[in-house]
Amino acid sequence: MPEIKKLTLLEHIEKIVEMSEADGFSDDFFKKASRHLAVASKILDITPVQVALFSHFLNRSDDECISVGEIAKAIKCKQVKLIQYMNDFDVLENKKLLCCRRSRTMTYRVPMDVITALRKNENYKPLNNKNLSIDEFFTMAESLFDQRENEELTFVNLGNELKRLLDDNIQLVFVQKVTSYNFSNDILTLLLCFCHFFVNNYDDNIGFHDFDFLFEDRAETRYVIRLFKDGHHPLVKGKFIENTNSEGFVNKESFKLTDKAKEELLSEINLIDRQADRRKDLLLHKTITPKRMFYNEKESEKIRELTELLQEDNFKNVQSRLSETGMRKGFACLFSGAPGTGKTETVYQIARETKRDIMQVDISATKSMWFGESEKRIKNIFDQYRALVEIETVAPILLFNEADAVISKRIEVTTSSVAQTENAIQNIILQEIENLTGILIATTNLTKNMDKAFERRFLYKIEFEKPVLPVRKAIWQSIITTLSAADAETLASRFDFSGGQIENVARKRAVDVVISGREPSLERLESFCKDEMIADSTRQIGFGTEK
Repeated sequence: MPEIKKLTLLEHIEKIVEMSEADGFSDDFFKKASRHLAVASKILDITPVQVALFSHFLNRSDDECISVGEIAKAIKCKQVKLIQYMNDFDVLENKKLLCCRRSRTMTYRVPMDVITALRKNENYKPLNNKNLSIDEFFTMAESLFDQRENEELTFVNLGNELKRLLDDNIQLVFVQKVTSYNFSNDILTLLLCFCHFFVNNYDDNIGFHDFDFLFEDRAETRYVIRLFKDGHHPLVKGKFIENTNSEGFVNKESFKLTDKAKEELLSEINLIDRQADRRKDLLLHKTITPKRMFYNEKESEKIRELTELLQEDNFKNVQSRLSETGMRKGFACLFSGAPGTGKTETVYQIARETKRDIMQVDISATKSMWFGESEKRIKNIFDQYRALVEIETVAPILLFNEADAVISKRIEVTTSSVAQTENAIQNIILQEIENLTGILIATTNLTKNMDKAFERRFLYKIEFEKPVLPVRKAIWQSIITTLSAADAETLASRFDFSGGQIENVARKRAVDVVISGREPSLERLESFCKDEMIADSTRQIGFGTEK
């Protein structure tokens, strides 16, 4: 008799999905699938019904917003009947097999850690949070606050999880100090939130909008804000939290941990090492390769002026003068123009010449399907940059490359969550530019679609136009040094190329030399140029890779 193959846990779950999709949650289904349900039930330590429900969530694990309606449809069950299984959903959530997001509608997702465990044919066991190091403690705290911000934990449950985390790590000086204050859970949660902002984000400029995600109703949020503003909140009265100040003026809308709180609570944390970690993602000016740049006369003069301004001695003097007159001392610059005109490379060369590192922002990484997550990412970018400005001797440049996606005209407010998110992101950026103390440079291919509010906030605006004939000729001769002056003149005259396009042709020429073993003729170079014109006509402006 042939040996029956032993199925893995995922294979049992696959069979359960197939059978329940065919028969629904009928008696016939539970009878047919009993063997698969029994095996999975034993491994996962949940009931057969819970296994069947979880199987369908897992079958949709590529979706981070799985609705109850989708599950009802899959098992041929009316949504009202599925409500009978809500207690089972709660069990799956308590066992951390599901995360539930409670906003306008309840949606679920399967955590990646769970999927990883199932691939190993194992039950998922939540991480042991006992006896953590202080760094591990704050990593776990960050995860809990993220879950609350994503509405996967209620405020009460967040407080309970944080209390459990504290109880499991009483060996830490931080925990001993925090628990000695005997704060209620809601005050303790807020204090831990401020500590999380400072330790994980080095954020010492916390506005009301930064922590209002904690509270579940507006009345509670307004009450806490009023206590903060009046100075009556226990954390303010106890000198754990205080207002920030700028140029000697108190900011009533912004708060931070007091020096006393940092000294008492955070003595275990090596902030110097954490600050060093912030530098690891910087593009260091020493690593930027020198490159000769070619500009039209108008751009050349403006770039020279900006480079002079950003030399450290000049920059400090100008900032000092601006502060004395009560003006903003941050510099926001906009480089606009068609792809390939050298906007990004100009930022690199200015950084190299002024000895400034670059913090590059990946615009696509700021976009998130989770409502509120994109705003958080944008805020974190500016928090990190603000921290770098404070700890670096020479302020780095914050580079928003291809910034069209975040500085375009604001969408008319509708009920659409996408429109609300886009506008919220832009409002954060506008406010952060107002409060900027360093240097922000944004590059964009499209200026006609830029919001007027952004246009006003950019102090320096440089438009990069395609190079004129003499400049094109110089670029041809600079990149292809074997090119005669006459041939360079011919190519420059016949093809109205940007520097990036000329560089593309030069790369094709280099490949051709390697393959053929000889220098291409002028006619051959012209054919490369014609190919580049065809390729350029198919590109979408704003989404190309600029050199």
